[in-house]
Amino acid sequence: DDVEATFAACGDKQERRQLCFVLARQGFVLDLEDGPAAVEDADERDALIEIMSNSKLSEYYLMLARDLDVMEPKTPQDVYKSHLVDGSGPTGVDSAKQNLAATFVNAFVNAGFGQDKLLTAVPEGESGEGVSWMYKNREHGKMSAAASLGMITLWDVEGGLTQIDKYMYVSDQHVVAGALLAVGVVNCCVQNENDPAFALLYESVSKDSPAVRVGAIMGLGLAYAGTCKEEVQELLVPILLDPAEPMEVVGFAALSLGLVFVSTQQEDCVQSLLQALMARNETELSEPFAKMVCLALGLLFLGKQDAVDATLEVSKTFNECISKFCQVTLISLAYAGTGDVLKVQELLAICGEHIELEDNTNWRSAHQGPAVLGIAMIAMGEELGTDMAMRMLEHLLQYGEPPVRRGVPLAVALLNASNPDMSAMDMLSRLSHDTDSEVAHNAVLALGIMGAGTNNARLAGMLRNLSSYYSKEPNLLFMVRIAQGLVHMGKGLMSLSPYHTDRQLLSSVALSGLVSVLYCALDVKTTIVGRHHYVLYYLACAMKPRMLLTLDEDGNQVSCHVRVGQAVDVVAQAGRPKTITGFQTHTTPVLLAAKERAELGTDKYLPVSPVLEGLVIVKKNPDYVEEE
Repeated sequence: DDVEATFAACGDKQERRQLCFVLARQGFVLDLEDGPAAVEDADERDALIEIMSNSKLSEYYLMLARDLDVMEPKTPQDVYKSHLVDGSGPTGVDSAKQNLAATFVNAFVNAGFGQDKLLTAVPEGESGEGVSWMYKNREHGKMSAAASLGMITLWDVEGGLTQIDKYMYVSDQHVVAGALLAVGVVNCCVQNENDPAFALLYESVSKDSPAVRVGAIMGLGLAYAGTCKEEVQELLVPILLDPAEPMEVVGFAALSLGLVFVSTQQEDCVQSLLQALMARNETELSEPFAKMVCLALGLLFLGKQDAVDATLEVSKTFNECISKFCQVTLISLAYAGTGDVLKVQELLAICGEHIELEDNTNWRSAHQGPAVLGIAMIAMGEELGTDMAMRMLEHLLQYGEPPVRRGVPLAVALLNASNPDMSAMDMLSRLSHDTDSEVAHNAVLALGIMGAGTNNARLAGMLRNLSSYYSKEPNLLFMVRIAQGLVHMGKGLMSLSPYHTDRQLLSSVALSGLVSVLYCALDVKTTIVGRHHYVLYYLACAMKPRMLLTLDEDGNQVSCHVRVGQAVDVVAQAGRPKTITGFQTHTTPVLLAAKERAELGTDKYLPVSPVLEGLVIVKKNPDYVEEE
């Protein structure tokens, strides 16, 4: 919490810059103008602000991609590898559902590379393939297709906006909505000095078409996630408090507020979200979008522990069809990553209830799904907690009611984001053939999130087998395709894990993006498989390159030898124990998988940071003597 004091205590320029790299990963912006962290030198201040704004992230990412020689754009067919699956030759059917799946796969695989073969490719002849691909999707599918441009040009604000611009002014409202969402995705986790996102989006929030409004609102939430931008609040709070607004728009507006003001307990936002939930009637509160409002309320208290108590008391007075859902959500988000045993027990007790359902009273058990997710969220902080939670989830599968079982695969995904663990993989593989189709849908999505950006061969094989198994069920096949896209995300250069810096720091922005998708998946039939598949773009908040790139103090790349191996926990061991085991030596830039750690191979350079991960500044060692 005392980041400013730490910053002020940093001795030299390099240490400050290194701290700013970590803050940028965390999504935390220091005030360098005044206060304890003030920097006198204007040039130095600009340099630090540039580092914290992440504006060079795209440049560094492409540096990594060139070094590993993966710049060539991939098509969805390269990912599906359908020729390896028995007997399923390429069928002539060009269904909208399959095209939509290909749109997402294309977006995830080429994320951040700025070029692909469906949308940005230079048209051959006069036909213009990019434009025609957009219109190979049905209405709401066009929205995701246009928004995928934002994912392809991720972090590259100038380059991305020029590509997106031509779709902002077409007559088709769904394409416009997608373009607005793309603007948000491109700006996600990156602050640009010209601040283009707000200027492009704010007018569309009050347009007539609900799709355009949702696109603009979601775009604002993604572009300003974690920045506490007050203009967004002034724009969205009136929408929450207007009783005439449809619940869909209110849900997205709430979630955008939750993302922008994540874990700040911003008073006005809390009040307006509470009022929005109190003012609605029972039929509106039983829509899936009312749950987004509860999630937004939880995000404002992310990781704040006891501070949530007052709001928790208020939520007990809500209409009974949403009250318990809201309470469980608040508890699980407020204690996320803390490993609080008592809260886990509370949530386990909720998962163990056997609730009798009459007709039209599904809401009586709606709070059990988030309770399962809550256990994972609280326990995800350290390895022992994760193992214990995984064991509990096995029990819940055996004894739990259907709503509990539907939450289990999502909880597994949260505990192992971008960390394909063998036992978890087997558990999800078993659930992906479950008789309850919602469990199967969620298990397939969970496989994708668990392997996100790892190119894991075993997972890819599993998903290929599932694609032939579900070849006759369009919805499940759609989910399998999305999972395949996630596993190959960024051609294997990205991670969705919210933890960084040796799993010591939890990025609240990344966690909020991940949790938003998992909460939407609790209602998978209406959201991801239904008309609101574009909620998958919330994953942009959590997407980060899983690299180690060494730089000098001016931000230029330095190649040095590093050893990469499995991390060993050496806390409190005497002497100088080995911190990694089974290592290989590479030259930077290198990829780091989950649970891997790097250390410099020679003494030629000295790292400024004790943890080698992400962007690390190294300086030459004055005492180094090259051996003959």
